[in-house]
Amino acid sequence: MKLITLLVVIAGVIALAQLAKVGQLTALIRNKKEEDISEADSRLNGSLFVVFMVLFYASFVWLLVRYGDYAPPSASAHGEAVDTLMSFNMYIITAVFFLVNTALFLFANKYRYEKGRKAKFFAHDNRLELVWTVIPSIVLAVIIIYGLRTWNDMTGAPAEDALRVEVYSKQFDWTARYPGADGEFGLANYNLITPTNPLGIVTADGVEEALEEIEVQIAKIESELSHERGRMLAEIEEIQAVLHHNHHAGHGHAEDHGHGDHGMSEERTALLEARLHELEHMLESDDVVILSEAAFEAKEDKLHRLKRHRQRIMEVKPFDFDGGLSAWEAGMDDKIMKGEFHLPVGREVEFVFRSRDVIHSAYMPHFRAQMNTVPGVPTRFKMTPTITTDSMRTILNNPDFDYILLCNKVCGAAHFNMQMKVVVESEEEYNAWLESQEEFLAEKPNMVNPDARAEVTTNDNEESATL
Repeated sequence: MKLITLLVVIAGVIALAQLAKVGQLTALIRNKKEEDISEADSRLNGSLFVVFMVLFYASFVWLLVRYGDYAPPSASAHGEAVDTLMSFNMYIITAVFFLVNTALFLFANKYRYEKGRKAKFFAHDNRLELVWTVIPSIVLAVIIIYGLRTWNDMTGAPAEDALRVEVYSKQFDWTARYPGADGEFGLANYNLITPTNPLGIVTADGVEEALEEIEVQIAKIESELSHERGRMLAEIEEIQAVLHHNHHAGHGHAEDHGHGDHGMSEERTALLEARLHELEHMLESDDVVILSEAAFEAKEDKLHRLKRHRQRIMEVKPFDFDGGLSAWEAGMDDKIMKGEFHLPVGREVEFVFRSRDVIHSAYMPHFRAQMNTVPGVPTRFKMTPTITTDSMRTILNNPDFDYILLCNKVCGAAHFNMQMKVVVESEEEYNAWLESQEEFLAEKPNMVNPDARAEVTTNDNEESATL
């Protein structure tokens, strides 16, 4: 069937092309120029505009009837308001669509070319300017005000008992975090992100772990730079030249003045000789590397960035939430989810969105919820699920249905695969599921005294500044 349809379309295109050639040949035989338009041609084209308008509207109405209800069922409390807002906008757009296109096609027919008729020209008309400025302005103001009111209702302050969920994005996956029994998210800092701490949750052990890891990297690069063969040979040559010059300078002074105390000090000479022996020993070790100038500069730049990173970790200061809860301790009982996260039906949820790398867009179509996730700038959104996953499966008659969190911003090569399942269930089922999830640090280690930690940080900063 598809092949027959394709052949019919191809045959139709060929027939139209042949008819066009016949028309061109006829015009040549009649010695008629292409730019010469007769009144008959003008009437035909005007009538065809009207015919096309009717067919155009008929196809548009058919598409609305066939595919107009494209949105999935709303599953959130504010979803009905969003759908009403969208319908309001579509009614206005549809009305303007019919009005503008009707005027376009009918004017093309009404004011078609007729011999002896001349178009009226006027440079300016205040009434016309007023009409097409004031009316669109009023319509746009109504749309904007209505939209802002709906938006403010969805992004306003959440209820005191609202569940808080952090949604963390990075190329190309999502991570959800729930606060523990203390009700507070632990402090997070991107400088503390490690393979075992993907959100950079701040704890005393986490700070120490990050510092230990970065110290290993710094030591490795410093070792490579200090064992670069070309630099060591150049330093050896420089030291030998200094010692040789000092030796000759000492002998010269001794001959002229009877003593050699004008040369380099014995302590300085001993240091240079010790460094020379150290370099010669390093050249014989297995740690010697050979780097190009560009590679050496790249490692120096990386070393600088690592030291700066270390300094930023040292500057992470402990602070307390209201009530005396330490932000460093708050994250210990946080619960981190991959692959899917759960929500209780009928309870308001405040989402806090963060991003590690680029701008993503957290999009949950059934909840009529979407919010950009911006690096360094937490964004928020609130919503209340109204239909459980099982109930929606019944409504859609689809036993495999699942709510889903998508990225609605083209964020890279694997953007299409950036999704996470959302499960909506009863409060009892949700509580049981949350209770079964592991905490970020199941066993709380002894916390470093915040005052002592701050003192250590201060001392480290002073030492770094001195260096």
